[in-house]
Amino acid sequence: MKDQLLIQKLNDSIQEKDPFEVIAEIQMEYKNDVVFTSSLGIEDQVVLDLLIKNKYDFKLITLDTGRLYNETYNLIEKSERVLKKKFEIYFPHFETLESFIKEKGINSFYDSIENRKECCRIRKILPLGRALHRAKFWVTGLRREQDLSRSEIQFAEWDEKFNLIKLNPLLNWTEEKVWNHIKINNIPYNPLHDQGFPSIGCAPCTRAILPGESIRAGRWWWENQNQKECGLHTKE
Repeated sequence: MKDQLLIQKLNDSIQEKDPFEVIAEIQMEYKNDVVFTSSLGIEDQVVLDLLIKNKYDFKLITLDTGRLYNETYNLIEKSERVLKKKFEIYFPHFETLESFIKEKGINSFYDSIENRKECCRIRKILPLGRALHRAKFWVTGLRREQDLSRSEIQFAEWDEKFNLIKLNPLLNWTEEKVWNHIKINNIPYNPLHDQGFPSIGCAPCTRAILPGESIRAGRWWWENQNQKECGLHTKE
């Protein structure tokens, strides 16, 4: 009940205040209990820039699944240098990953949705669980415009999977506004975006989109389902 009252208060507060102003107030009260996780996409780069400019004291987390594009690794290094904030990098547990690959195969995620979701669980969800352990607030770069599955997100939400409050400060930003912020402030971004990749995840699971496709169409494109997520931002 206490968390639900706080969530309602936070959602009401952004009717009059900027979401990042609200996060600043949360920082003052909860100190080191705020974690920002970045996948190095354009939204996350904007959130990182705004958090740094407002001098927030926060943990900056990213996940190395072991199958990322080299451009993503280069962006981590460049972002640390330009934005002057160090990433804490979390990796899959090697024994769990080795066991999965021995049983299913190195590219078994192409064989079934079940295998793909298990691969995502091992490479993303379990490491993120370690990263968010004991955190009270999780800041993300989710936007309502990104996908139908995200159209109803709120600024503050209870995340049952990780047992904390998720904060989505860019929920109402358009893609155009995100890119304008990137360009005006000269924020580093992944060059794959200029090659038709609106969303960038693991290399085997991400492709450039075709004209007219949704911005999430390049993720797990071989799967025949409408809403495709890795599980980080779903209740499953």
